Amino acid sequence: MSRNKFPPKPKYDPDTGPVYLYGIHTVRAALDNPLRLKKELLVTPNALNRLKEIGQIGKVPVKETTPKELDRLLGGDAVHQGAALEVDPVSRFGLNDIQQLKLVVVLDQLTDPHNVGAILRTACAFGADAVITTSRHSPQETGVMAKAASGALDLVPMIEVTNLASALETLKERGLIVLGFDSDAPAPLRPGTDDRPMAVVLGAEGKGLRQRTRELCDEMVRLDMPGPIKSLNVSNAAAIALFAATAGRQG
Repeated sequence: MSRNKFPPKPKYDPDTGPVYLYGIHTVRAALDNPLRLKKELLVTPNALNRLKEIGQIGKVPVKETTPKELDRLLGGDAVHQGAALEVDPVSRFGLNDIQQLKLVVVLDQLTDPHNVGAILRTACAFGADAVITTSRHSPQETGVMAKAASGALDLVPMIEVTNLASALETLKERGLIVLGFDSDAPAPLRPGTDDRPMAVVLGAEGKGLRQRTRELCDEMVRLDMPGPIKSLNVSNAAAIALFAATAGRQG
């Protein structure tokens, strides 16, 4: 019985292999982040020109490649736009590292990298000071999450905590109102009318917020929706929540 001396190369696994960020906006944001360790930029000539049009490449080693080679490396579903950057995962912050906290997004065991990335992008758009995740039951940094974040992964500090309850108590001690979201909450979400510092707490789809998380929220609210569908994807809910939370802000 003959054996294949050259077995197929194992498919790249974004959860265990090197971290590749891809897409023009995502790669550009990573290149511009001085805290990010950049290892190698894999790029087509056209993509390299696009990146250079909007910023410096810096000292990162550059390797010219082709779209097909990037497809093989990242998988056919990766919308890489001709650019992939091998990096170390972005440094995670602690609560004490962020001096001013006026708007924080807290994610209670969200595991889907698309949703976490989309929420990071929304948090960045609304000027959030940080996004807090749990060290367990939350996604590691991958190209999928970074692509969904569209550069926000390098713009919004991510704080990873081992004890979410303790983190919520710390936020309250620092003067933030903790607002939890649940589709069955008794009170509807109302637009904010002042500049009070706020933490918006969102749970995983299906499970929602854990009991202890609910208990530590100053207020539980729901999104009122008049249509026949009464729930939204958590990233869409985050956008509505942040819009309402910042409605009363001045500047």
